[in-house]
Amino acid sequence: MKFSVFQLSRRGGRALNEDRMGYCYTRESALFVLADGMGGHPDGEIAAQIALQVVSVHFQQKAKPTLQDPRAFLEEALLQAHRQILRYASLKGMIDTPRTTLVAAVLQDGHVHWVHCGDSRLYWVRDGQLLERTRDHSYSEMRKVSGLVTQSNRNVLFTCLGSPSKPIYDVSEAKRLEQGDQILLCSDGLWSSVPNAELLHIMKGRPVAQLVPQVVDTALKRAGDSSDNVTVLALEWETPNVFEPSSISTQEIDDQGFESTIQMGPLEACEDELDDEAIERSIAEINEAIRRSAERQKTRG
Repeated sequence: MKFSVFQLSRRGGRALNEDRMGYCYTRESALFVLADGMGGHPDGEIAAQIALQVVSVHFQQKAKPTLQDPRAFLEEALLQAHRQILRYASLKGMIDTPRTTLVAAVLQDGHVHWVHCGDSRLYWVRDGQLLERTRDHSYSEMRKVSGLVTQSNRNVLFTCLGSPSKPIYDVSEAKRLEQGDQILLCSDGLWSSVPNAELLHIMKGRPVAQLVPQVVDTALKRAGDSSDNVTVLALEWETPNVFEPSSISTQEIDDQGFESTIQMGPLEACEDELDDEAIERSIAEINEAIRRSAERQKTRG
């Protein structure tokens, strides 16, 4: 399995970057995931980090080296992440729960599957043409069908991970990939500033190591001081030149091998029945990691 991958997250005009992203892979399967912690609720960055960790752990447990059912895996991982966020809120005695969007994709056997909840998006592009993109779980998307959305609620999400109600999500059927296909995951900080036509123009013919910084810079400059955080993770399937810096070949990984860019803590040993002491350790580590990240961002700013 060969692919090129590049990821970048930059803080816009916000005090904190609540976006999280990462990928992991075995010899025969790869997972790409992005979460955007929601402002207006507490600890959005923690919700996003928990979501990434839980989905990654679930992948490590199930991909041996392939997933038996990628579609079922994605559904189970999303719901498990949702439950873990609620457990965090309950343990902390929070009145309002932390919340996050989530979009995740699995590449396996020459196919891609994806799941999403909220308005973080996935784009599937071939030769500069958009094959599919996820549809946001927002009233603005519903307006296209019902026409009942008012100006006041058009950008409001009606579902996410961490809300008191069970999340609404969409999961795709298997989609066959062709060499050169591009998959791009992004937070709303990108698509709210860069129209689809412009995004596709930038993506066409460019390796992911070039297109990702370009679209992120474009979004930040376009939005100016009011820019949201912008996070993008993009990959190209079966990149011909595996010697490019952003290219990965999984041929040398053994059956039990696992590689990941997702920062892990005690949650890597978690199951649904995680005890309170393990949860506390996990929360403490996540809080400390986020605190260090915020301090670094302030220093750089």
